Amino acid sequence: MASGLSGNLLLVGKVLRPHGLGGLLRMRSYARSEASFIEASEVFLRPVLGEIHACKVLSATPHKNIVLVKLQGVNSLEEAEKLREAEVWVAAEAIPREEGEYFWHELIGLTVLQETGDYIGELARIIPVGGSEIYVVTSGKKEIFIPATYDVVKEINLKKGTMTISPMEGLLDLNEI
Repeated sequence: MASGLSGNLLLVGKVLRPHGLGGLLRMRSYARSEASFIEASEVFLRPVLGEIHACKVLSATPHKNIVLVKLQGVNSLEEAEKLREAEVWVAAEAIPREEGEYFWHELIGLTVLQETGDYIGELARIIPVGGSEIYVVTSGKKEIFIPATYDVVKEINLKKGTMTISPMEGLLDLNEI
C-alpha cells in the first residue's frame, strides 16, 4: 500500500494526461474494465504534487487502449493538467466480485500445492494473456507456469494461504529443464 493511503484501497489506474479542453482525463486502466470506475463511483487521486483527494466519477469510456474519464470538479484543461501522472485508487469493497474471483494482490504469495499435498512453490506473479492469466510459481530459482483455469486450479484458500492445483499431464515435467 502506498504511503498516505489507508484502508483497503486498490490501485486501478494512472492519469496519463488531459484529453481536450473540457477536463477529460486519459487514463491507463489496471482494472478489468472501465465499468470498475463507474461501479466504484468515487476514486482517490494521488497527484505527483499535492494532497490525496476523492473525486466522483461522472463517466468512463474506453478509447483505443486507454479510458477517458470525466471527474466531478475537473472542468478545464488547467484542472486536468494538475492531475497528470496521478495514481488512481478505489475502495476494494466498491468493486463487485463474483464467487471465485480474486484480486491479484490476494493471490501473490500463496503456497501452491498439488492435490496430493506435495509442495510446488510460491505464486510469484501473474501474467495476463488475452482473456486469461498464467500464474508464475517459483521454487528456488525454478519458475513453473500454471494456466489459471478451472481444470488446473482446484481450490484457492486465502485463509490458509494456499492454492491447490491438479496439473495437466506433463505440465510440471515441461517446466523441468
